[in-house]
Amino acid sequence: YRSHAFADALGDIKHKWTKPYRPQTNGKVERFNRTLATEWAYAAIYDSEQAREATYQDWIHHYNHHRPHTGIGGQA
Repeated sequence: YRSHAFADALGDIKHKWTKPYRPQTNGKVERFNRTLATEWAYAAIYDSEQAREATYQDWIHHYNHHRPHTGIGGQA
């Protein structure tokens, strides 16, 4: 997805694109989005979007460094 408004909204976040016509890459992105939704975004009831956002950095750290991943034999 490309747009100046979207790029401005990202701020300091680097936008990465998947390769077109590459289902392996798109599958990884889709699976991550599903995990993000079930384990972070909708895993708890938040009082506000700001309360949800406040938990994101901790969740991403857990996902990248502590959560077992089935694709690499249960390793973190």
